[in-house]
Amino acid sequence: MRYRETGNVHKDFHLATNTTIKYILTEYGMSFLREVFRRTAQRVYRVIYEALKSGDPQPWLEHMSYFFEREGGIFEVHQRKDSIVFEVKECPAVKHLIQRGVPYSVDFCLQTSLLNEAWAKDSPFDICTVLTGVGRCYQIIRRRE
Repeated sequence: MRYRETGNVHKDFHLATNTTIKYILTEYGMSFLREVFRRTAQRVYRVIYEALKSGDPQPWLEHMSYFFEREGGIFEVHQRKDSIVFEVKECPAVKHLIQRGVPYSVDFCLQTSLLNEAWAKDSPFDICTVLTGVGRCYQIIRRRE
């Protein structure tokens, strides 16, 4: 897997991401935030995007699993006949914000849904992100009909 940092984990990255998302939404709006995450998904994480476009969801799943494991997130992967469900039971990024006393906003989770939206573009997949609680969600990847 290409995207596999192995150095020290500095979870305050999530605080910076949270602040950046708030700032972009306030100053530039949702369409600009969507463009930022589209470029990130399709350019920075190009290998994942290209794999999805060619019909291979495994690099996406490896990426998600690796970073959740690395940061101590609690998740389960359910591989079904027609889909892969990445169930987040405790998001390490949201947990870190809360532990630092930063008010949680669902806007923080836009990074996940917008990255998934951008990765799915021009691919044979839909990736649906369903928030189910604070720090909890389902990310469901399935082939389009």
